Amino acid sequence: MAERVRIGCSGWQYRDWRERFYPRGCAQRNWLEFYSRHFDTVEVNSTFYRLARPDAVARWLEETPPDFEFALKASRYLTHIKRLTNMEDGVRRYYEAIAPLVGNAKLGPIVWQLPDNFKRDDERLCNLLENLPPGRHCVEFRNAGWFTSEVYELLRSYGVALAIGDHPARPHVEHEITADWTLVRFHWGRRGRRGNYSEAELETWATRVEQWRRRAEVYLYFNNDWEGFAIRNALWMRKRLGV
Repeated sequence: MAERVRIGCSGWQYRDWRERFYPRGCAQRNWLEFYSRHFDTVEVNSTFYRLARPDAVARWLEETPPDFEFALKASRYLTHIKRLTNMEDGVRRYYEAIAPLVGNAKLGPIVWQLPDNFKRDDERLCNLLENLPPGRHCVEFRNAGWFTSEVYELLRSYGVALAIGDHPARPHVEHEITADWTLVRFHWGRRGRRGNYSEAELETWATRVEQWRRRAEVYLYFNNDWEGFAIRNALWMRKRLGV
């Protein structure tokens, strides 16, 4: 039996999606509801830059179907400024801001993206892993030093997934499965024009996902939002995988 695959985009509030995806006359306040007719998940990037507003999070719940899931980027204050130190208070404030989602079936993975210049530090990684609230969490490493068997075993011991970030500037990123689910972030296609993913690239990924889903649930998010590439790539992948 194949495991579930969820496919979506990294955000929905992009002005150049007007008339490329959102029909003329569709007010911006209705974009999430329209988006959720075509996708069953979205990755929220705004929570990386600033704390969410609970009232806005409550509206997300109201505007989406019962089986919709939100993956949320963790705060860059914790990953880029505090760099995984003194986590307790920061994690508490982050979860207070997303309170309407906490304990709700619509809360998907929390994505902890570390900066390129954050070198391997197992003590700091453990400080993160030991302070994670219940739920699904994944870590996107960008510095090459993190991609080692020891780090993978550490993630496995906490049931945390390795987030796979696909970008030509980071060819060292490995495709390791460390939990009973995994998550891929498609940042920039290599063969398509201007960051679009070519059909050949997408087919390679689809074949890979078909192998993974024999043993793990899979989340796929397209972050190449400009010119509507993310929408087109995600819809192609949904059709190809029969989602």
